[in-house]
Amino acid sequence: MRKLYYIVVYLLLTSSSMYAQNIDTLKSEIVKIISTKKATVGVSIIGSDAKDTLNINGYRHFPMISVFKFHIALTVLNKVDKGELSLGQKVFIKKSDLLENTWSPFKKKYSNRDTSIKLREALQWMVSHSDNNICDILIRLIGGVQTVDNFIQNKNFVIKNDEEGMHLNWDAQYLNTTTPNYTTQLLKKLYDKKMLTKKSTKFLYETMLATSVGQNRLKAKLPESTKVAHRTGSSFTNDIGLTGAINDIGIVKMPNGKCYFISVFVYNTSERFEVGEAIIADISKVTWDYFTRN
Repeated sequence: MRKLYYIVVYLLLTSSSMYAQNIDTLKSEIVKIISTKKATVGVSIIGSDAKDTLNINGYRHFPMISVFKFHIALTVLNKVDKGELSLGQKVFIKKSDLLENTWSPFKKKYSNRDTSIKLREALQWMVSHSDNNICDILIRLIGGVQTVDNFIQNKNFVIKNDEEGMHLNWDAQYLNTTTPNYTTQLLKKLYDKKMLTKKSTKFLYETMLATSVGQNRLKAKLPESTKVAHRTGSSFTNDIGLTGAINDIGIVKMPNGKCYFISVFVYNTSERFEVGEAIIADISKVTWDYFTRN
């Protein structure tokens, strides 16, 4: 009997050691990916049971760029849940609201006239297509960036300006910041239905699944059928070849039906833009390999 006890204890200690070693191995692989790159990279990962976690620069603030559209969507949908807004209500968009020199697929479709769309469509334009003009219209609808700040209300999230404000000059893009760890926690909170109602959670998750931008990041090297509900962020590159931010955050569903949560922020990189995206894709791939093996 005593012999059996020692065998059980040995197996438990061994499995615990192997578990830690696997996490350390994954972290080592990620460090290897980023160690030769001209960039500061933040990574945060949470497994489906919240025990598999790791971070690199996880507590550091990084510029969000369009990742903040995730937080804006959360704020809008919270107002829907409280009955202050409705997904079916009309949002009137004037031709003059559609600014030039900003990413706006909506403007390409409706550039010559005033129009009205439902709130659900506006959220889809903002989240799935990363439309900057619709983003700012939604920010104005809910009362400004302060409303978003009041809803998130966390020291690990800083929002100072909207998309138009972020385009004023080079430094303006750095004012809205968050940490990789907090971002990944929010993704898990959303998925666990601790942020919104079941209906709003489903809507936002499916809208993030339909994201059409950033296909060379978290999704790029995963099996084609993999469901990745994600939100990207991209800054511009200046005259000396510096890109302020290339980001992607997401919820990745594995073949067993479970999910893991991942945030990758690539900051102030002098690598080519494609290389910056490849950093995210490579980190995503080794993370997928780790979780699907284990």
